[in-house]
Amino acid sequence: MILPETPKPISLTAPYLRETCKSAEAHTGIEFGESYLWHIEHPEQSDWFPDSLPPAVALAVLKTALPEKALEFASELQYALCFEGRDLTDEEAYRHILHRYELDAASFYKDLHSPVLSGKGRYDFERVKQLQVSSFPAVFLRASGHKFYRIASGYTDLESMKARLDPVLKAIKPG
Repeated sequence: MILPETPKPISLTAPYLRETCKSAEAHTGIEFGESYLWHIEHPEQSDWFPDSLPPAVALAVLKTALPEKALEFASELQYALCFEGRDLTDEEAYRHILHRYELDAASFYKDLHSPVLSGKGRYDFERVKQLQVSSFPAVFLRASGHKFYRIASGYTDLESMKARLDPVLKAIKPG
């Protein structure tokens, strides 16, 4: 998650991203899309200035309207960025997914500029700081209002996650 005071060109993070993409592909078998990788491989030609606040606000808009679809929408945002190579700082990057959620485009775009929803987007960054997240992906189980259990930090295979999750579920299970 990138939340700069002033967005900086992708050229400043491209070498790091190049390595993390290779690592993610090696560990998981996923593939990053050619359109995304072009920006990483040609940062001097790219017009990207990464900033995670616009997609965080877009997710806040969706969570307000359809909270049960938040994970699905977040996954679509990741795909749009990392495979399709869409610039999520460009509001038009969201238009192709809105119909899947039956969201009115005019309302969605208006809500992207809502101070309340912008605050909700920023709150997610504050939560990440509170949880001391230092690598992604990160998986937490929320046991109660303010009680979270870290299940994974960085790439974690399913067996390891299950081995960490089972004792937590037993510990928080009532009775």
